[in-house]
Amino acid sequence: MSAKIVPMRRANVFATDFEYDQADPDGYHSGQARSGQAAGGQALAVKVYELPAGQSLCPYHYEYEEEWLLVLEGAVVVRTPDGEEELARGDLVCFPPGPAGAHKATNREREPARVLMFSSASEPAVAVYPDSDKIGVWPPNPADRVLLRRADGKVGYWEGEG
Repeated sequence: MSAKIVPMRRANVFATDFEYDQADPDGYHSGQARSGQAAGGQALAVKVYELPAGQSLCPYHYEYEEEWLLVLEGAVVVRTPDGEEELARGDLVCFPPGPAGAHKATNREREPARVLMFSSASEPAVAVYPDSDKIGVWPPNPADRVLLRRADGKVGYWEGEG
């Protein structure tokens, strides 16, 4: 039995079109390009983000997987549990799983910034938002996705069971 030859796919992180979600509130307008998916990847989530001046990528959060951020263009300020630090072109940082890896990336410069972020593509994904005390769970089935405040989601394990 011979192995099927799969042609190599390619994505250029410097020449990409970004998708902007018009529903994002001011302060969080950022464009996204699924570069890893375009290159045929499945085991890692690799995305390039464009952050216009004064915009953040997402609220301060942490996940239960390792996440990485590489600054491709411009500069971003990254908030972590240790405070804020400015990252410049070429800087690479790793956010560990859990509360120690909490982060938020913001472009405080006048020019757009571009960052590449990657992590495992495992599902379900879980994110915790300490500032708003929310937890989000994103399984593959969209109907099962949930975002709630911790206080609202506390029920007993056996509650409602027959």
